[in-house]
Amino acid sequence: MEQEVALGQPRTGPLTGVRVADFSAIFSGPIAGAMLADQGADVIKVEAFTGDLMRKGYPQSGGMASAFTSMNRNKRGLSVNLQTPEGKAIATKLIQSADVVLENFRPGVMDRLGLGYDVFKENHPKLVYASINGVGSVGPYANRRVYDAVIQAVSGFTALRVDGKPEMVNSLICDKVTSLTAAEAIVAALFSAERTGQGQRVEISMLDAALSFLWPDTMNNFTFLDDGIEPVAPLDHSVFLHETKDGWIASMPVQEAEFFGIFRSLEMPELVDDPRFQDAAARLKHRTELRALMDAAYPTFTTADLCERFESEDVPYSRLNSRAEVIDDPQIKAMGALLNYQHPTAGRVRTPRPAAQFEQTPSNLYAHTPELGEHSAEILRELAYGQSEIDQLIEQNIVFSAFDHNDPG
Repeated sequence: MEQEVALGQPRTGPLTGVRVADFSAIFSGPIAGAMLADQGADVIKVEAFTGDLMRKGYPQSGGMASAFTSMNRNKRGLSVNLQTPEGKAIATKLIQSADVVLENFRPGVMDRLGLGYDVFKENHPKLVYASINGVGSVGPYANRRVYDAVIQAVSGFTALRVDGKPEMVNSLICDKVTSLTAAEAIVAALFSAERTGQGQRVEISMLDAALSFLWPDTMNNFTFLDDGIEPVAPLDHSVFLHETKDGWIASMPVQEAEFFGIFRSLEMPELVDDPRFQDAAARLKHRTELRALMDAAYPTFTTADLCERFESEDVPYSRLNSRAEVIDDPQIKAMGALLNYQHPTAGRVRTPRPAAQFEQTPSNLYAHTPELGEHSAEILRELAYGQSEIDQLIEQNIVFSAFDHNDPG
């Protein structure tokens, strides 16, 4: 069943006590920031008065966009005009109070704002300054605008089909792989800073992240540089999808026993002793014949029948869930993998639980996704601004506050 989460509980994750100044927007940075927040960090999302572009996405509920809500949970919101000296002073104080800076502007933007790493590294030596960008800070593409589709094209994601036809992965996969890479890199740098007392700048490019992600299984023929290495045909992952009598099923045999279990399940026990399919080398050599036999056999069984047979043979398999069916999958329900909570303006919200489950320092949902500038006054008070100063900053359009800034609650 989906777990009902009561917000407002104390943070208990392993990063409790860490403060992150999150200047990032769109996808790659915000997801990384949300992972840190899930693990207990106090992540302060810094936005211009126009807000993160993803606030304007759809569908919407109560003025909150779905993707933005998912990517910015557990954060606090500060809206400040960084084009003004006073706004830059606020950002400077925030960074000085933080353990981590996270930003995904194009290279040089934070430096031009006077908020680059070099400004802080001497007086804040433990600062971890994480910069996400498209293709790094050098090279012919460094100054281009770069989004997920561009990185899919450069890195080879669009070349994954074995028939040579280019195709985009139907997800912002490079953004998300970069988010995972960035979150891990930030935690590694924090660990080093605790050990040595010295922080550092960390650069994470989407292109580096995508190449590292793809390389082990898609670039096999480009790994060894010596002559005489025989190339292999790229693995066609469509072999793991099979049409049944009444639908589809996925199966992915890897070990010998799993292949033999499939042969028995498909009522072809003679293939267990067939020398063409006895081991990986033989199956690779005779993959066309094996594919033809599988394609002919699967449609003679219903999906339910194959699920039962594969279960008894300990074959790795699954039905294919539609997006709607994911919500009700019995394994997802049993794990409690989906959480729901009440957002003050968006209403009921469903979201995945933090992927990493910590026994002693549990991750969880602590706070709803902030409205634009929801915590501006609160954060300014933490930065030692007096109430009259806060009122003046808001009235002068240096800071935007979503609520009555005279109310300290």
